[in-house]
Amino acid sequence: MHRFKELKVWQEAMELAKVVYATTKLFPAEEKFGLTSQINRAAVSIPSNIAEGSGRSTDKDFAQFLNIALGSAFELETQVLLANSFGFIPAENATTLLEKTDKIQRMLNSFRMTIIKSPKSN
Repeated sequence: MHRFKELKVWQEAMELAKVVYATTKLFPAEEKFGLTSQINRAAVSIPSNIAEGSGRSTDKDFAQFLNIALGSAFELETQVLLANSFGFIPAENATTLLEKTDKIQRMLNSFRMTIIKSPKSN
């Protein structure tokens, strides 16, 4: 079992979720149940899946939850690109979100590969 609160990737994902929520507060009201909700859910899904996976009994199970978190990070990236193209997020803010998301994607992939290659995950 991993202590998720000590994982740098979880900490970074938590910070990203906070920034995403602050950003989506500025979206048009008519997007509340559309893109705003989608983006917020994807952002929350990343640290949530890291935390859930950390409590699983095997590293193989944990790696699967890291994979789900990675998928949510790619989903978030797509949604940020859409929100920017619709004019909901200024280019500068979108760039910041995309950079943070990319960093988390790389961290998740690296951590997942480390878990998969671990002798105790076999």
